[in-house]
Amino acid sequence: MGFMKPEQIWEQTVEAGTKKVNFGFRKQLVLGFLGGVYIALGFLLYIRVSAVFPAPWSDVGSIFGAAVFPLGLIVTIIAGGELLTGNMMAVPAALFSGKIKFHQLVNNWAVITVGNFLGAVFIAYVFGHLVGLTEHGVYLTKLVKLVHAKTAEPFSAALLSGIGCNWLVGLAVWLAYGTDDDTGKIIGVWFPTMAFVAIGFQHVVANMFVIPAAIFANQATWMDFSKNLVPVYMGNLIGGALFVAGIYAVVYRRSN
Repeated sequence: MGFMKPEQIWEQTVEAGTKKVNFGFRKQLVLGFLGGVYIALGFLLYIRVSAVFPAPWSDVGSIFGAAVFPLGLIVTIIAGGELLTGNMMAVPAALFSGKIKFHQLVNNWAVITVGNFLGAVFIAYVFGHLVGLTEHGVYLTKLVKLVHAKTAEPFSAALLSGIGCNWLVGLAVWLAYGTDDDTGKIIGVWFPTMAFVAIGFQHVVANMFVIPAAIFANQATWMDFSKNLVPVYMGNLIGGALFVAGIYAVVYRRSN
């Protein structure tokens, strides 16, 4: 198992971003749906693991939950899926290198946003609501606590939280591009992803699952969702596009 040098990872990231925008509409939408499904399953696993810890141990439960959440991004990268937050890093890298046009970036983000939303809401409704995995006992209590904390944050705090989240998620994807070995990808993705969850940063696609799950349980509203979506989306965009792709572009773009 070996990892590439940063300048080589930059080249791989640019190639990945270029490839993403050249997928056809249907392929982008289907892979976006899968990305939303996988992240939602990761968050569902977080809830099911962390919620069973008694109140005095809730912080420990959150750490254990954070440790299993990376399943979603690992499956997305290795099995195949398109995730908006990852594309907020990789596609700008291709743009900054002059490989794609701005409208291609916008089109990709728009389609993947829709696909991720459909996938995340599908899991929230089918498994969270119909099966009841987020609507009974300690699992509902955990869900409500999470959603109320997320939706209570003011715009500026949610924006900054989104930046922190996708700075780490962008780095997770960056590290995954640094190796062709699946074990290396798992290790590279695991720790930055676990870190953003343990810290409590906000991830727009994860929120596309957890807030609708609370809505289906009559514990939140679509207005709560929309108020949260805007600052977290913007923050994730800044974190991935500027703090990962943008900074590395300044360093490595001229070497391509």
